[in-house]
Amino acid sequence: MSAPAPIPFIDLRPGEDAALVQEAIDRVVTRGWFVLGPEVEQFEAAFAAACGAPFAIGVGNGTDAISLALRALDIGPGDEVIVPAMTAAYTGLAVIAAGARPVIVDVDTDTLTIDPAACAAAVTARTRAIVPVHLYGQPADMDAVRRVAERHSLAIVEDCCQAHLATENGVAVGTRADAAAFSFYPTKNLGALGDGGAVITANASVAARIRRLRHGGQSDRHHHVEAGVNSRLDELQAAVLAARLPRLPHWTARRRALAAIYRRELPPWVTTIRERDPGHVYHLFPVRVPERDALQAHLASAGIETLIHYPVTLTKQPAFSTFGSPECPVAASAAGEVLSLPLHPRLTDADAIRVTREVEAFRKGRRLA
Repeated sequence: MSAPAPIPFIDLRPGEDAALVQEAIDRVVTRGWFVLGPEVEQFEAAFAAACGAPFAIGVGNGTDAISLALRALDIGPGDEVIVPAMTAAYTGLAVIAAGARPVIVDVDTDTLTIDPAACAAAVTARTRAIVPVHLYGQPADMDAVRRVAERHSLAIVEDCCQAHLATENGVAVGTRADAAAFSFYPTKNLGALGDGGAVITANASVAARIRRLRHGGQSDRHHHVEAGVNSRLDELQAAVLAARLPRLPHWTARRRALAAIYRRELPPWVTTIRERDPGHVYHLFPVRVPERDALQAHLASAGIETLIHYPVTLTKQPAFSTFGSPECPVAASAAGEVLSLPLHPRLTDADAIRVTREVEAFRKGRRLA
């Protein structure tokens, strides 16, 4: 009896969208216009509409999206920006890139998104903004975060890099913030064939300034009115993203269906991250188990690839050591237990069930195949 086919964590090759992706690439190559052209303009309009936002500005990546949004809100040197301990390091690095100081706070026990009470406790006279992260595709508790921000007159820049089309209480993420950042890194729910990012905002002046900042601070050709950067979403990536965007609702529904299988079929000794809102878009499906490394090795031996997001909290990253931070025990505990199971639109129901059966077999000390 042959072993079952491996289950990869993700497959980044074009699939059902391959023909449309190739058509988009060919169109850009034939036109011969590769930076800040009609493809970017068309994608920006389509993405803004999909998000329910008046403006979308394409930039080079999700990190720049956060950094440029902060700069457009006049946040920089001398300012403090609150970020969660449980996130990719790029959230905090974007704050540093804007010239500000990241203040790292703990996360909620059940969802691992930013803890609003920890945000409130971290506010000082220098605090200017909060960057909540919609971790794994799950919206943070934005009603509570907004109450903290309003109480202290703070800006909010939402990190939506894992949360394309996510909603909270039926409202699209990012649309009630001063600005919101998205990444189109290939692994994202809406992924490019390379780096890419965007900022959405309802503020016309913020949008205009981000457009200027991404292009070297140019007001017009040869005139740089401020020290901007070179962070432009290129025409090839914009064309690919525009081709894929109409499929995103279907892909999102598929992710939610697979997550429902995991929640139903995983054994009770596995702790799943609580879904606090059905607007969760399941960029990732992490579970928490004390024997994380052993479980990962067991699944690998069964041909099931898993990843860890994120084993090192921001408080433990040397890049942030000079800023200092209080202990973040919830994030520290989760960092030693989280394991992301495969979840992507090409995964079949049978694949997801096989994963859960192998997880169950781990505790019984055996392999299914």
